[in-house]
Amino acid sequence: MTSPNPRPIVIALGGNALLQRGQPPEVEIQKANIRVAALAIAKVVQEYSVVVTHGNGPQVGLLALQGECEKSCKPYPLDVLGAETEGMIGYLLEQELRNQLPGRDVVTLLTQIVVDRQDPAFLRPSKPIGPIYDLPQAQQLAQARGWAIAADGQGYRRVVASPEPQRIIELPTIQLLVNSGALVVCAGGGGIPIVVDEAGGMQGVEAVIDKDLAAALLAKNLQAQGLLLLTDTDGVYENWGTNYSHRFERTTPKNLRRYRFAEGSMGPKVEAACRFVEGTGQWCGIGQLGQAWEIIHRQGGTMITP
Repeated sequence: MTSPNPRPIVIALGGNALLQRGQPPEVEIQKANIRVAALAIAKVVQEYSVVVTHGNGPQVGLLALQGECEKSCKPYPLDVLGAETEGMIGYLLEQELRNQLPGRDVVTLLTQIVVDRQDPAFLRPSKPIGPIYDLPQAQQLAQARGWAIAADGQGYRRVVASPEPQRIIELPTIQLLVNSGALVVCAGGGGIPIVVDEAGGMQGVEAVIDKDLAAALLAKNLQAQGLLLLTDTDGVYENWGTNYSHRFERTTPKNLRRYRFAEGSMGPKVEAACRFVEGTGQWCGIGQLGQAWEIIHRQGGTMITP
């Protein structure tokens, strides 16, 4: 089945939208959340060509913890864990999307994304992964395992290097699949971080690329007509967490750049939105998972336009 418009909307699902704060990381709970996501995506697919990407922070952190407990071998590096989560979440998404969209071609593609080996992010971990701890737990784990930790909402999480995404290795294949009318799930968890040497050789690196920045790069490269960043909050707020908080309903990159947003949560989403809108002249919406269709039609969330 060929899509009527090959210029897709890229929908990025937050890792915390697929596994909400405080929920145990069990498969059945993730399946229930993914069913909500698939229903929202299916509604959008009725009108638009769609490419889906997703976060993996809770899931990759859990796999890292499980690896630490196995003493018979060294823990797997983060690039390998990223590939594992991309396959796992992609499988769950693809299966539920096929259930909601009978007859539609849906495909999950493991996606490698090039980063710079000299990126200063390797010296300043900032990307939260894994479960949320209280401060004493976080401090104890940091000391015992050599982790860096940072505040995330009301708790604390492990943070790891998050270098800038530069180039998507599988981009031609993604474009080919989109042009064929397939609904593509790709670049999950920000993609698998790799570096490329002068001879073209590829090697994974110990990092987790920010999913929203990777989604913005993907959307720009696909010449997408829009970018949708779906999370567990209903939009971008000025003065978040205070009595003076106010949701931006419609705004511009120029306006948003006047404010500071939390580095581990809304900050990367706002930066990704601004980059995409500034670089393409298209729109980006930010809001809750179940509001995808409403955000596109300016009935919810935060809409960022030129």
